[in-house]
Amino acid sequence: MSPRPAGTRPTLSHVAEAAGTSVPTVSKVLRGGTDVSAETRARVMDAVQSVGYSRKAGGKIETGPDEPGLSDFIDLVVTHFEGSWANLVLAGVGREAAAAGLDVVLTLADDPDVDWVSKVLRRRTMGTVVALVDPTSRQFNTLAAAGVPVVLIESQSTPPVGAAKVGVANWDGGRLAAEHLLSLGHRHLGVVAGHARHIYSRARVDGFRAAADTSDLGRAKVSVAYGAWETERAAAATHELLDADPRITGIFACSDPMALGVYDALAARGLRIPDDVSVVGFDDLPEAHWISPTLTTIRQPTVELGAAAVKLLLDLGRDDDSTARLQTRMELTTELVSRASSGPAPHA
Repeated sequence: MSPRPAGTRPTLSHVAEAAGTSVPTVSKVLRGGTDVSAETRARVMDAVQSVGYSRKAGGKIETGPDEPGLSDFIDLVVTHFEGSWANLVLAGVGREAAAAGLDVVLTLADDPDVDWVSKVLRRRTMGTVVALVDPTSRQFNTLAAAGVPVVLIESQSTPPVGAAKVGVANWDGGRLAAEHLLSLGHRHLGVVAGHARHIYSRARVDGFRAAADTSDLGRAKVSVAYGAWETERAAAATHELLDADPRITGIFACSDPMALGVYDALAARGLRIPDDVSVVGFDDLPEAHWISPTLTTIRQPTVELGAAAVKLLLDLGRDDDSTARLQTRMELTTELVSRASSGPAPHA
């Protein structure tokens, strides 16, 4: 490949040369064309990354005379549609999109072998909100090369430099949960975490530990087990915690669905909430109000997460110089909601 003059922007020709293919083929890949082999598509995506090609958000790859231009919708890419959290995010995304006169197309990215990026590109979307999905650097670069703005909601791992992201104050939420239990006299504490590899799970656990380690009320013992964000596995994690330390009187579940599993495990052991063990969740989903006793939890503004992501996405898609001044990392606040599932530690 011939060297590119210093200071010049990479072009489609540079991508084509690096990929060993033609400019029309590169353009076809960046439009999500289906008549390109998987091998060629991978070479083009790698070439996009290697030469650093990107197109300004809103500056789409040219379409042919019989091809549609930009559509009046955005994409919401998720790993699952089930559950209250996903529905609340969708509500926020849908509300803000409707206010802007846009529709929302749902894309499921639960299968690593499914090329959801090409689906997005084929639809000529105005932009993409990605919730609890970690696009690879290749996928990020391909979307950038096609001029498709992307906003992440609670990315599972550290996002690439410059990626736009909306999340909540997870560390503070964990801290609030610990401070609440400590103030009630609990000194043997358990945490049912999600996945160790998820940064928002680690942040919640770290915030909890920090509060327990530095409290003026006295250092507490904290044990951690993992429930993988699932109710049944959270129940098994609760049994694991209590088998290892029967003195635990306060449990922090890093999501409300996992708190339901904590409830199930405590009931199976004949333990009463909150008389024997207090429970704090994280989310403030509708389930927190329905379960008995009602769940003390850390409220995250889930609907607002979706709405904020769309607002940021639309700002990124503006074809002007103001996008350079945008705050592309947003963190919404969390707060404790005290209900019936937490009370004084036994014999405190």
